[in-house]
Amino acid sequence: METMGEVLLVTGAAWSVLAAVGVNRFGDIYARMHAATKSTTLGVLLVLAGVALHLEPMQAAKTMLAGALLFLTAPIGAHLVGRSVHRNVGSAPMRIDSVDELRDVAEAEGPGHPG
Repeated sequence: METMGEVLLVTGAAWSVLAAVGVNRFGDIYARMHAATKSTTLGVLLVLAGVALHLEPMQAAKTMLAGALLFLTAPIGAHLVGRSVHRNVGSAPMRIDSVDELRDVAEAEGPGHPG
């Protein structure tokens, strides 16, 4: 069980390092947000699972609760940051290769709509 915990710790740390590299190398804000939230969330969850294998059951449950909260809040935060960036188009360079449905909704609602 101890070896499995160590494997999870190393895998989670490597995944987090890859996420950091993605944040530095990707070009636009959406790709950087993807690397910062999705990959880091998985990396932290793997690290927490590895730590939980080394702890007593009650402490492991608390550790996994922290992981569950992170798993819930990181995508919500990324969504809010992405929407804010999209609303302020001039603030960051972005490349959208497909249909931009949010722009169409904003244009239909008119200027100044909090939507």
